[in-house]
Amino acid sequence: MDREQEELQFLGFFGIFKESFKIILTWRKIFSKITLALILPLSFIFLAHMQISQMIFFKILDNQDTLDFTQSGTPKHDKLSDTISAEWTAFWLFKFAYFTFLLIFSLLSTSAVVYTIACIYTAKPITFKKIMSVVPKVWKRLMVTFIWSFAVVVLYNIVSIVVLIILSFTLINHVPAAGFRILFLVVLVILYSAGLLYITIVWHLASVISVLEDFYGIKAMMKSRELIKGKMGIAVAIFIVVGICFVGIQFLFETFVVLEWTMEIRIGMGLLCLLLLFKVILFGLVIQTVLYFVCKSYHHENIDKSSLSDHLEVYLGEYIPLKSKDVQMEQFEA
Repeated sequence: MDREQEELQFLGFFGIFKESFKIILTWRKIFSKITLALILPLSFIFLAHMQISQMIFFKILDNQDTLDFTQSGTPKHDKLSDTISAEWTAFWLFKFAYFTFLLIFSLLSTSAVVYTIACIYTAKPITFKKIMSVVPKVWKRLMVTFIWSFAVVVLYNIVSIVVLIILSFTLINHVPAAGFRILFLVVLVILYSAGLLYITIVWHLASVISVLEDFYGIKAMMKSRELIKGKMGIAVAIFIVVGICFVGIQFLFETFVVLEWTMEIRIGMGLLCLLLLFKVILFGLVIQTVLYFVCKSYHHENIDKSSLSDHLEVYLGEYIPLKSKDVQMEQFEA
């Protein structure tokens, strides 16, 4: 990032994409190592989970169909019932293991990419070994932020379900036109999706804040809400584009790998989806960090490069976050 901070505030949708691509290409060697160590396993875990989950679930459905046509009380019925119970146990244990490893590699990848870009921003020499030494310490702060974000999402879904139930009963009792009820429900779904997208954007920006500032958890999310103001439109457009890429890769994998195609097609498309997925994940992590610097510049919150570099050098056995009063909140005139 060779731009002055004052210039970053003027980056728009395409400017942020261009800057992110430039960072990755310029520092492709270090990002390649991060990808091989963290993002590639993350991508493989995600795709493998889709394949294995479908296999287990389809097997359960087949056994359930057989059970429905088997006379109860017979040894075959009891054996099938035990088998289905064991398969459901295996299914949920696999889901738990999947989410655990997905979370670990997601947070580690975020830590590595954000820390790397901070070093690039300060023109600081950086090595892969150095990144991997600090990542586990930054990861703890990201975990707290994730827990708070997860709690917000759960609360948001609970409130949304309650509101949907209340409005549904109201519509059924007071609005006879079926077409109007459907239209109203579609509007509710759009509003729900918009709210979920907003929480997602706040969470991703809060993740960057958790690494680069002395805020984490709910404080990082509150800081993120303030920081995203004025750049919400650009942030929404960026996350929608990245989300579409992610969903598109998932669709390709489910269509050509999970479903029954020839082995050659499944292997070829599987490798293609893996290649596309880790590129999209890397780009998404870089772009959310660039967006952070753009938002900081937009709100005239200067990050002094020398102070930031000094803070990044402090290890003393534990990661020392940047102090906003010393580094992050210094104001400059536009």
